[in-house]
Formats: sequence, structure tokens, C-alpha cells
Amino acid sequence: MTDNKRLAFSIIQFLHDQLQSGNLSSGAQESLEVAVQCLETAFEVSTDDQSLAVPMTLPEIFASATAKHPAQSQVNNNSTPNSISEEQRAEAERLKTDGNDQMKVENFGAAVEFYSKAIALNPQNAVYYCNRAAAYSKLGNYAGAVQDCEQAISIDPNYSKAYGRMGLALASLNKHTEAASYYKKALELDPDNDTYKTNLKIAEEKMETSSPTAGMGGVDLAGLLSNPGFMNMASSLMNNPQVQQLMSGMMSGAYGGMGGGVGGGVAPGAGAGAGAGAGAAAPGAAGAGDLSGLIQAGQQFAQQMQQQNPELIEQLRSQIRNRTPSSNEEQP
Repeated sequence: MTDNKRLAFSIIQFLHDQLQSGNLSSGAQESLEVAVQCLETAFEVSTDDQSLAVPMTLPEIFASATAKHPAQSQVNNNSTPNSISEEQRAEAERLKTDGNDQMKVENFGAAVEFYSKAIALNPQNAVYYCNRAAAYSKLGNYAGAVQDCEQAISIDPNYSKAYGRMGLALASLNKHTEAASYYKKALELDPDNDTYKTNLKIAEEKMETSSPTAGMGGVDLAGLLSNPGFMNMASSLMNNPQVQQLMSGMMSGAYGGMGGGVGGGVAPGAGAGAGAGAGAAAPGAAGAGDLSGLIQAGQQFAQQMQQQNPELIEQLRSQIRNRTPSSNEEQP
């Protein structure tokens, strides 16, 4: 039954790639979507279950079976570069070029098919795997891209582009620590590549903002404090009577005794600096109850900020969320 599930998984993956290619009519796309759902239900499989993935895609298996010399074109037949004829090499290069042309017009599903056929003819060429990884990433098949990059690296450990594309695929899977390590390796092999430098910086920033110790739930606190819109909103909120009452209650002990019993609170019109000074009156005096109260007060303060200027808050979130690595390389 496991083999049946793997076969169904390969068929579903192929249909998914066809849907992403964008060359189908709306009616055909709807039919394929229904077919995918039926297969997933009948065989109890999902494209998210990468344990069912096999080393070769369905187009690649088909290309291998229909090649002129199938015994030499199988990926797992321990073939060597010397066993590939010059005719096969030339045909594989032509197929790779066709794949590159499809990438330029953003026909990524067709590009995958051409690269797969090239791999079937010459499975020892790291470029073909690396190019197919780029096409897979464009289709959202990041697990497939990771597998192809691993294969490319195993064939040519000094292929910088394979490390760079591995970093892109891992970053898309939110594995930023692993992505950074591959970007570093890519830079060791190609020190002047600005794309790798930029993507490494983004990965390291993602690592910092996803750390449990990052301020404001992963938000760049220094960036917020340098944002004029954010500071203007914060200053305005500090002059809001509701916020002043909230801060006064927190300082006077309403939230667990913060401030060592300071009773004066925050005077009307006082800015953020006055609140900060009062809060520092009794360092180390806060206990578990104080922390809970501070969290509660912070949540209320955040709600006030969201209500006052939701557009700015969403803009700040988008700036952090949407900064993604770039891939602007030509296919070799």
C-alpha cells in the first residue's frame, strides 16, 4: 500500500505543478483541482507529506522510460559520465536551454519538465538539478528544491549557486539558521556575490527577530524607536487620559505594586520620559504578580496603539514580514 501511496503522491505533485504552470484554461484547472482532491481522499495522502516523495518526479520517470537508451538514463543505475554518449549530452543541453527559456517567460511547470528530461539523459550534471530547484521554488515546491540542491552539491561540492539556492529554499521553509549556513558557504565560493550577501543579512535578521529574547515579540525595537510615525503615535497616546490612567494605576500599585508604592502616578500631560522615570523608582522590587500586571498593562497599551493608528501598525508588521531573500540570477 505504501508504494501505491507514493505513486499517488507523485501523480498529485505532477498535477499540482501543472496547475502552477498557468497554461491551462479555467475549466481545465478546475478539473485538475477536483482530480487532486479525489486522489488525496482515495489514497489518504497529502502533498505536505514529504515522506512519500521519491527521488525522481513523474516527468523524470517518464523521460527515463522513453529515452533511447533507458539502461543508461536511469538516475540510480550507478552510471558514470563516461557512459553517456555525446549525442545524449548534446540533447540534455538542448533540453536545459529549453527549460531556461521557459523560466524567462515564467512557465515554471514546463521548465521542470525540460530539466527533468535533461537529468534523465545526463544525471551527473549538477546544473540541471540546480536549475530545476529554482523552478521548484517558483512553484512553491521548496522540499523538492531542497532535494535537488542536495543532489547538485553531492555532484559538485564547489557549486556556489547550489548553496545559494538551497539557502533560498530553506528560507522559504522558515529555516533561517540553516539558510544562513548555506549562504555563508556560497559566499566562501563566490565572495563578491551581492545577492548572497543580502540574503545572508536577511536570514541573520530573521534569526534575531525569531529569537525568544527579541524585543516586542520579534519586532526590531531599535527600528520602531527610529520610526517617526511610531514615536508620534506613542507621544500622543501618553497624553491620552485613558492611557494616563492606565500608567498611573500601574505605577501606584494597581498592577501588583510596580514602582514600590509610588502614589503620585503620571501627571496629566506628562510624556513617556516621566513614566519611565517613575517606573525606575524601585528596581528589583517586582515579583511574579508585578510581571503579570506589567504584561496586562502592555497588552492594553498595545490595543490603544492599534485602535489609534491601525494603518501604521500594519505597515510596521508588513515591513518585518515581507522582507524576503531575493533570487535574481540567470540560469546557467
